[in-house]
Amino acid sequence: MQTISVSLAARKERIMNVETISFLKKNAANLPLEEPMIITQNGMPAYVIESVSDRHRRDESIALLKLVSFAKSDYQQGRTVSSSAFKERLAKRKQTLRDNSNEQRTTSNI
Repeated sequence: MQTISVSLAARKERIMNVETISFLKKNAANLPLEEPMIITQNGMPAYVIESVSDRHRRDESIALLKLVSFAKSDYQQGRTVSSSAFKERLAKRKQTLRDNSNEQRTTSNI
């Protein structure tokens, strides 16, 4: 099994396993997926295999980064509201929903 060192954005070193597609075919049922595995075809990287939990963690990280990016953009463009103003809006919305619910009950009883 070959290993290569990949430099990450956080400047941490991570060892990735490199295997051939033949190895993948022979050992697909019991691949060691503690770390992502690079699969080569004709000597060139062709696929990366990772565990489902690693994939979910990566997807959640990407989603969080997108949310941070949206928040930063909103802040820069002045699309923010104070927590007290937000709480007031929620209270008004809650009251409106209660009023609408009471009106529907009243009209359905008539």
